[in-house]
Amino acid sequence: MAIVNETKLAISNTEIEKLNIEEIDYSNRAQWLRAAVLGANDGLVSIASLMIGIGAVKEDPKAMILSGFAGLVAGACSMAIGEFVSVHSQLDIEVAQLKRDSKVEGLADQQSLPNPVQAAMASAMAFSMGAAVPLLAAGFISSYKVRIAVVAAAASLALAVFGCLGALLGRAPILRSGFRVLIGGWVAMAVTFGLMKLFRSGRL
Repeated sequence: MAIVNETKLAISNTEIEKLNIEEIDYSNRAQWLRAAVLGANDGLVSIASLMIGIGAVKEDPKAMILSGFAGLVAGACSMAIGEFVSVHSQLDIEVAQLKRDSKVEGLADQQSLPNPVQAAMASAMAFSMGAAVPLLAAGFISSYKVRIAVVAAAASLALAVFGCLGALLGRAPILRSGFRVLIGGWVAMAVTFGLMKLFRSGRL
């Protein structure tokens, strides 16, 4: 009877360990996905606001698209460098802690350490994906007013989608979070457009 109980206990412990590993893996995966969504949202809001701001001053579609593309490249590089420096600092801290604890032995420990290059590439790609939305929306439209409206509409739709995805990954209320992200994007675009309009009119 004792052998049966010990066997059940061993099976139960094994199942618990598997559940814990799956939960940890899911948590790490969710953090990466949430960071990607936030990076894409950042690229979307930044480039859409930039393009709408340029559009408030110049009606030339080339200037608007070139400024958006330059913003995409600059923003992606900035995100990648910032993420690389941040994650590399985290890596240095964790490696130092592992050395102090004398745990730098197995492959599992090394695999669990953060990867600065991977983080930098993921951050740059996420930003670029978000930034591509307003660029693609404005790329084939010659009419000034239609171009501004299409960029704002495409950005609004993407903001709602990113907001809902972020809420799902963060286990937050979907409608409330999506609406909050959408309102934030609208405010950013409206403020940029309004300020640039004031520059164009000579009031600033």
